[in-house]
Amino acid sequence: MSDVTILPIAVDAMGGDKAPGEIVAGARQAASEGIPVLLVGRSGELGDVGDLPVLHASEVIEMDEDPAGGVRRKKDSSLVRAAEAVRDGKASAMVSAGNTGATMASALFRMGRIKGVSRPAIATPIPVPGGTPTVLLDSGANAEVSAEWLVQFAQMGSVLSHHRFGVATPRVGLLSIGEEPGKGDALRKEAFELLVAAPGIQFIGNVEGRDMMTGDVDVVVTDGFTGNVVLKTLEGGLKAIVKALLAAFGAKPEYADATQTLMPALLGLYSVLDPETYGGAMLLGVDGVCIISHGSSSARAMVNAIKVGADMVHAGLVDHLRAAVGS
Repeated sequence: MSDVTILPIAVDAMGGDKAPGEIVAGARQAASEGIPVLLVGRSGELGDVGDLPVLHASEVIEMDEDPAGGVRRKKDSSLVRAAEAVRDGKASAMVSAGNTGATMASALFRMGRIKGVSRPAIATPIPVPGGTPTVLLDSGANAEVSAEWLVQFAQMGSVLSHHRFGVATPRVGLLSIGEEPGKGDALRKEAFELLVAAPGIQFIGNVEGRDMMTGDVDVVVTDGFTGNVVLKTLEGGLKAIVKALLAAFGAKPEYADATQTLMPALLGLYSVLDPETYGGAMLLGVDGVCIISHGSSSARAMVNAIKVGADMVHAGLVDHLRAAVGS
């Protein structure tokens, strides 16, 4: 991270299954590492916040609440106030592990869209063992999309891959049911042709679900319905594998020595595959940095999310997105 001074990262202290305890703990750790943090939430319920400043917000949009309705009704909610802090120049980015839809709505309604962006998209890093994460978008913001939107997703995803993961020229793939250009439904076929002609991206053609966790592609674009199914399937599959491995290691006493020998390597692999390592997804296309963390985020995940937010502010991500979409 550079030495440029930034405004605090606004953290929704009330959002997530482990709020406010784990959220506050993560915020305090991030602050101890030099990142300015502004906690947003019910000041009387946050516990020991140390020296962190608190922006009081009296309301909470619950995890199961209607997103748009919650944002409209609860104008003094922690999510709305966090987004307003960014809009009003009191914070440089917002982070929340709360209601995903409400996080998106708060960011969109309060920050607004980058000029030229048709629809914001959620960009989620997919771990690639031994390589750079693949950026998947949209992973849940837009259940239905147009071919033109997929081109914008490709442009924005390429910017994120470059500035967050250091990929010089990200390779963009269109998620479909086969690698051949003619595969897929009408949307995929139309999008393929537009992506071939789109400036500013390196389009490599169709990719399949099995390519997500390989080093063959850097950015994968699809509609939010399909993207969210892919994301949750990968999460479930990885959890099942980890559970099965742990069960196998403990199946017989004689496996103990081998387990101890393998554990350092396996812990490293687990860290790569663990979503908490990456802090969360990013909502691309809104006029500000917005990090959407997993609902079960621990203090570790929150530290990483805050770091990502600060890094993207330092990188001038929003300005780069504006230039890419407007080109």
